[in-house]
Amino acid sequence: MLRVDCHPDVDDPASHWYAPGVLDELRGMNREGRLELSVHDYFDDDALWDYLIGLDVSVLPYRFRHPLRVAGGVLRPRHHRPRASCGFYAQQRPCLTYGHDRQGLDADSLRDAVHTAYEERPVRRADPVERGAERFRIARAHEALYAGLL
Repeated sequence: MLRVDCHPDVDDPASHWYAPGVLDELRGMNREGRLELSVHDYFDDDALWDYLIGLDVSVLPYRFRHPLRVAGGVLRPRHHRPRASCGFYAQQRPCLTYGHDRQGLDADSLRDAVHTAYEERPVRRADPVERGAERFRIARAHEALYAGLL
C-alpha cells in the first residue's frame, strides 16, 4: 500500500507550505483506498527510525533534505542543472533517482524508478562498519576545517 506522509502545516493557511487542494485530493484517494494518508508532526529520532525500518521504499519529493536509508531503497530527485537546486543525493550515496526540479516533476522517470525499486529490490545500504569509519573521517575533517578557520 502506498503511504503518503504530510506535516500539519500543509493544512495551515498561515504556513508557507499550505496546500489545501493537494491535501483534499490526498484525502479523497485515502477514502477510496488508493493510498494511506498520514498527517502528523515531525517524528522524534526513535519514531523516525522505526518508521524508516518499516518502509520498502521512500520517495523524497523535495530537493532539500538529508539522505535516508530504508530497506528497499530511496528515490530522490536528480538534478539536471547544477544551479537548479542543491542536494546531489546520488553523488553522496548510490540511489535511484527521478526528475524533479524547478520545472516540475518528471512523472515518467518517477514511475520508472518505482518500478526498478519494486522489481530489482536494490540493496543500497552501506556497511555499518564502513559508515562508522566514514562518519569518523568526516568529523575529523570538520574539526580540522573549523580549527583552521579560528
